[in-house]
Amino acid sequence: MRARTSRPTAREKRDALLKTLFFGTSAFALASLDVVADRSALQGVVTQPDRPAGRGQRMRASPVKAEALERGVRVYEPTDLRAFAREIAALSFDAFVVVSYGRILPPSLLESPAMGALNVHPSLLPRYRGATPIQGALLAGDEETGVTVIAMDAGMDTGDVVLQESTPIYAGEDAGALHDRLAALGARLLGAALADGERDGVFAHRPQTGTPTLTRPIARRDLDIDWSWPAERVVRHVRAYAPAPAARAVLGTETVKILRAHVAGGDEAARVACGTGAVVIDTLVAPNRAPESGTAYALRERQR
Repeated sequence: MRARTSRPTAREKRDALLKTLFFGTSAFALASLDVVADRSALQGVVTQPDRPAGRGQRMRASPVKAEALERGVRVYEPTDLRAFAREIAALSFDAFVVVSYGRILPPSLLESPAMGALNVHPSLLPRYRGATPIQGALLAGDEETGVTVIAMDAGMDTGDVVLQESTPIYAGEDAGALHDRLAALGARLLGAALADGERDGVFAHRPQTGTPTLTRPIARRDLDIDWSWPAERVVRHVRAYAPAPAARAVLGTETVKILRAHVAGGDEAARVACGTGAVVIDTLVAPNRAPESGTAYALRERQR
């Protein structure tokens, strides 16, 4: 007679999951937060404090905070991360997960979880370390990018690679569309990393290889288009900052936001001459107006 094997109870399954603390702020982190909440024992979410936003400058919670509250997860909003490290020192965590948090974690915090901290970064590290990897890839005209899950250290995106996967950059794809694809890819890789860590008790990793490059936060001057650039560079610039904050250019007597453009292939409407070639403006936003086609804008300007 075969001996009956007992199945683990729901509590035993829950206790076997990694105890995690999630750090995130922007919408890029939401898919990863879903994975961490579903595939680990999530103990809380750390996010940046509410900030004024919009024309009325009303205080607004981060997307991650809003999602955490919806799930009934405890939310921390520390302003001093070293003090926060002391606050949670008595708590037990297997791993931290950091995705688009927007602040550098001090060593005292990184040393807290037993298995270390994972970070999801939207580039093929060490290429495009720093704040704006998606924009960096589009500005450079890269044909592929990807996501890297790293075991965090004290440097800026310098940690060892846990998992990495590439993906093509599609023709005409802008930063918004690429952002959403990489967020989904990052969440999938993160789920695999958590499963490996739960099974092995450690996050296996290897050093980054290749030539590092560094990106920085977007400054207002970065958005400006110079019509003396080649047409291809202008189009890359538009894609890199669309749909927000959007590239800016002077047309006639006013500055507009350009949301979509392509290199002119013939005698098309809404053409703008560049240093080399010309671009066709597909969609723009004039001051105090809704988005409109470049053709509609040109026609309205001629009728003034």
